[in-house]
Amino acid sequence: MKIDFVSDVSCPWCAVGLKSLEMALARVGPDVPVDLHFQPFELNPQMGPEGQDMVEHITQKYGSSAADIARSQEALRARGAALGFQFDFQRRGRIYNTFDAHRLLHWAEAEGKQRALKNALFAAYFTEGRDPSNHDVLVSVAGSVGLDEARARQILASDEFAAAVRERERFYTGLGIHAVPSVIINDRHLIQGGQPPEVFEKALRQLAAGDR
Repeated sequence: MKIDFVSDVSCPWCAVGLKSLEMALARVGPDVPVDLHFQPFELNPQMGPEGQDMVEHITQKYGSSAADIARSQEALRARGAALGFQFDFQRRGRIYNTFDAHRLLHWAEAEGKQRALKNALFAAYFTEGRDPSNHDVLVSVAGSVGLDEARARQILASDEFAAAVRERERFYTGLGIHAVPSVIINDRHLIQGGQPPEVFEKALRQLAAGDR
């Protein structure tokens, strides 16, 4: 079963969605063999290199009040904790550009490390409060999952994989994907949002049975 997980490194509900999907995959086990791919989506493609204060950004983009943001953060903390993922919003104070992170994820797929890198990038940003646009941070995170740091730095210093990432982004927005996470199963079935594990598990079992 092919799964395309369309998401952004700076999307908290994408972290929730991935942990839910991974829990569902663990539950179905070898009954449902899965080929999982991570596809790029940028929530803020025009974000400058300096980033933006998170509360300021969310207020401007969505019109949320401080109380709205606090409630959303508490909901995310609870959902994350239930899935074994820690959100630390005291550390995560800014929103950053994520294009270079997506370039490394594109490279990591060919190296067999894409899922590990995706999880490590979520942890670096949402748990540790590190800047996912900073090249030193990206190289360090890549190295932590067994990727070659010198090669990662070489990629980041160039425009390597930029065209491929842009093409993937256009492809999925062309399909009508404008919100993430978006999970596409076998190129036909779409599940959107940070769904609980039960939703993913039910869909995986039903679709696997239907394919058989």
